[in-house]
Amino acid sequence: MKRAVLLAAVALAPLAAVAETPKNTIVMAKQIDDIISLDPAESFEFSGNEADSNIYDRLLTFNFDKVSEIRGQIAETWSVAEDGRTYTFKLKKGLKFASGNPVTASDVAWSLQRAVILNKSPGFILTQFGFNKENAPETIRAIDPETLVLVTAKPVAPTFFYYCLTSNVASIVDAKTVQSHVRNDDYGNEWLKQNSAGSGPYKLRAWRANESYTLEANEHAAKPPKTRRVVVRHVPEAATQRLLLEKGDIDIARNLTNDQLAALAGNPDIAVQSSRKGSLMYLGLNQKNPYLAKPEVREALKYLVDYDGIEKNILATTYVVHQAFLPKGFLGALEERPFKYDPEKAKALLAKAGLANGFRVTMDAQNVAPFADVAQAIQATFGKAGVQVDIIPADQKQVITKFRARNHDIVLLRWGPDYQDPHTNAETFAVNEDNSDQARAKTLAWRNSWDIPEMSRKTLAAVTERDPEKRAALYEEIQREHQKVSPFVIMFQEIEVAARRKNVDGFVMGPSFDTNLYAEIVKK
Repeated sequence: MKRAVLLAAVALAPLAAVAETPKNTIVMAKQIDDIISLDPAESFEFSGNEADSNIYDRLLTFNFDKVSEIRGQIAETWSVAEDGRTYTFKLKKGLKFASGNPVTASDVAWSLQRAVILNKSPGFILTQFGFNKENAPETIRAIDPETLVLVTAKPVAPTFFYYCLTSNVASIVDAKTVQSHVRNDDYGNEWLKQNSAGSGPYKLRAWRANESYTLEANEHAAKPPKTRRVVVRHVPEAATQRLLLEKGDIDIARNLTNDQLAALAGNPDIAVQSSRKGSLMYLGLNQKNPYLAKPEVREALKYLVDYDGIEKNILATTYVVHQAFLPKGFLGALEERPFKYDPEKAKALLAKAGLANGFRVTMDAQNVAPFADVAQAIQATFGKAGVQVDIIPADQKQVITKFRARNHDIVLLRWGPDYQDPHTNAETFAVNEDNSDQARAKTLAWRNSWDIPEMSRKTLAAVTERDPEKRAALYEEIQREHQKVSPFVIMFQEIEVAARRKNVDGFVMGPSFDTNLYAEIVKK
């Protein structure tokens, strides 16, 4: 009983409370206001996907230190037929869900069919292979309890398909458990928003929006976690995270700024770890705005960001300047930096667009560090050329929701890849086949109302090229064109930093946000 009371105090107490965290519980402070749902078929935000990655297994995963090395998670073996379309997976034996139910090929098939049929925000990761509501029962099927067959509409680079199966939307759920919670043909979506049915090391105990989520060890996991509980508290302010960490009220702080990290440098009780992520910080310029739709304006704004100044003064140790849609580390990544802060060049481009006196525009941005600080820095430098920016601060969920509805002028956000193949970013930044409000694929290009049939064609063609060198060259060419003409000001690539108490170890920070894993964390 005392243990339950202490856990509640840790997860939900006011920030001023001081209480040592329990031995069998890891408490993190993190900005988690972006979580909309924890259903893996629906979750498409950084924090939700991180939570899911500790709850659910997928057919495949990869070596975090060498991402080109595909590994099995639920799958024991996998192969593709000579037709380039038929993939066969043999499952590992003896795996169980948190309920105790065995993991079977039928569960895998139903999980993937479910994600395709629901077709929520991340659904396109699977539907792009030709899977749809009508054909899913035939193209995604269990042959026997241990054998799964997937048939794509056309041949693609096999590694591309495999990487998509490592994404969160391809998580495998306990079909029997979820089906018992179906309401109005929703495939259990409403229930899975706040509950779990996975085979990963943890199960979801509770999620309170904008407050906390708690994971509890899955006793049926193939490899039980080393710590029984993980509590992740929503603490938006970096200064508060640092204070809680120093006092021992939390074990790990996840969103410390450069200033906060510098202040901890001499603390013998704190250790810092980092990992270069594929996530990018960018500005999205809505082409529904007549000013932003002018090509000269789009180019001008790229010369009105003080990239080096923001990195040095605001983002040092947490982001580095990067100006292309493929992050460093990906096949075909472009590290060229064609833009630098040049107000005079920007003014000339604005004059060419007939806007020598500038214009007024709004910018939606998160109301927490570092986004609030970056937004203010951009507001100041845009103003040097007469572009007056009214910042609209909000929590991340509100900013994303507005962006998805195409109701913004300029948005400041970050984007993280869904899998480790270059198509993940190429598709969202450089494909928009249908610019209508009813479009099936609502990519970032679509959200900015950027109608690009020719660039879409080039980008989609690149994914069918099986020769890695030729494929890389295609992406480099597309990125150079994208840098010049797109309504994206791509600015920085993230280096995720976590500060932890020195008696805590084992937190795995992988190359993406759904490869941040808790199962090996131990408290000494």
